[in-house]
Amino acid sequence: MKLKLGAIGILVKNMGVMVEFYQDVIGLNLEWDGGCFTGVQLENGVFINLCERSVMDKDGQFSYTKGINGTMQITFDVEHPSEVDEEFDRLVKAGATPVISPITEVYGLRTCFVADPEGNLIEVCAAVD
Repeated sequence: MKLKLGAIGILVKNMGVMVEFYQDVIGLNLEWDGGCFTGVQLENGVFINLCERSVMDKDGQFSYTKGINGTMQITFDVEHPSEVDEEFDRLVKAGATPVISPITEVYGLRTCFVADPEGNLIEVCAAVD
C-alpha cells in the first residue's frame, strides 16, 4: 500500500468568515450551502476542505492555537518569483494577515507567508532560476 494525499482539511471556528476568505481572497471555487462542511477539488486532484470544528471534534479533545498557527501551512505555487511579491500584496490588501514578507531563501525559493482569519499559515512560493 502506498499513501496518496487526498485532502487537506481545515477545522474552522467560523464557517462564514472562512468560506468568504478562501473564496474571495484565495480564489477557491467553494460551493457552500450554509452548512458545516464545504470543499473543492484542485487541479492536481487534492481537495481542500473546510469543516466546522464541532463536527470533527465532538468530544472536545483537540486543542486550537490562538494567533498564528505555526504547526502547518498550505502552500500555493506561482510560476515566477515576481508573482510571489504580487500575490503577497494582493492577499494582504484583500484581508490576509501578513506574516513573512517576500524573501528569497538560500534553498532557491522566493516565498512569503500570510495567515487566514483563524491564523492558519498560507505560503506562496516560486522557484528562483
